[in-house]
Amino acid sequence: MEIGIDSFAAILPDPMTGKLPSATERMADLIDEVVVADRVGLDVFGIGEHHRGEFLDSAPAVILAAAAARTKRIRLTSAVTVLSAADPVRVFQEFATLDLISAGRAELVVGRGSFVEAYPLFGLDTRDYDDLFAEKLDLLLALGETTNITWEGRFRSALKGQGVFPRPHQPQLPIWIGVGGTPQSFARAGALGLPLMVAIIGGSFERFRPLVDLYREAGKRAGHSAETLKVGVHAMGFVGETDTAAGDAFFPGWAHLTTKIGRERGWSPPSRQQFEAMAGPEGAFLVGAPDTVAAKMLRASETLGGVSRITFQMSTAALDTAAMKRSIELLGADVAPIARAAR
Repeated sequence: MEIGIDSFAAILPDPMTGKLPSATERMADLIDEVVVADRVGLDVFGIGEHHRGEFLDSAPAVILAAAAARTKRIRLTSAVTVLSAADPVRVFQEFATLDLISAGRAELVVGRGSFVEAYPLFGLDTRDYDDLFAEKLDLLLALGETTNITWEGRFRSALKGQGVFPRPHQPQLPIWIGVGGTPQSFARAGALGLPLMVAIIGGSFERFRPLVDLYREAGKRAGHSAETLKVGVHAMGFVGETDTAAGDAFFPGWAHLTTKIGRERGWSPPSRQQFEAMAGPEGAFLVGAPDTVAAKMLRASETLGGVSRITFQMSTAALDTAAMKRSIELLGADVAPIARAAR
């Protein structure tokens, strides 16, 4: 099992003063977090893509390139690229360039995005939400196969043999499909034979087993081998010295963001009791001491029929940068060996 971290570069106000940290300081801390993850032997670090004031990740390839220059081994990925709102040619060029800078450590997780701010920002219609993604994914995959490409679609100008450069260091850029809870998305990823990254940010892991089975069945029907059909999980997670310490470090930022976003979507404000339930044995939060988190990761993998990668979305703990870096150290030094030994 590969183990990593996903960050949305959250920038959160101090809960006591309400003051925001400097965006420059937050970005420097984020790059330091990637360096720590590389040092302690984690497998992958992902940067999300949002176009909102709470996050600094609107240009993930730029952040990843900065991290590539300061790291040696860790794989660097988007988490996720909102492909529906992007030009696949430009996305390919950016990540091929990242792959050259990192000497072959770049990956992509692509999806439609759970936030819709990118669509009006780039002049797109949310009524085309799925059609945009399907067409642009088709072009992105074709770009990985062909340098001089001929292609035609509905949402961008046709390509008539133009060369797309640079080419990546790797023979092919790894591309994962990021999904939420839409059955069609799971089935599409399986039919294409692409690895699947499932965002499980609430509820339980068990709830996603039928959807993961749908992915594997679609892949099998399309003739793809079981080894090709990899499943990853993106989950809320944080490691502390104790279960209580982990919860205390993670909860304030999580509650702040969940309350703000929930207000936009008509949700009730979250309580500490709800958080503790999610962090408990039946919930989908990987928050706690190293032994707690490792055991829960292994149960999640068993529940979902085998997981190739788990990434921790811990950026809501950015209110405490020291605790964040210590969590990364614990994840690499204490949690990862337990999970890897259980292969």
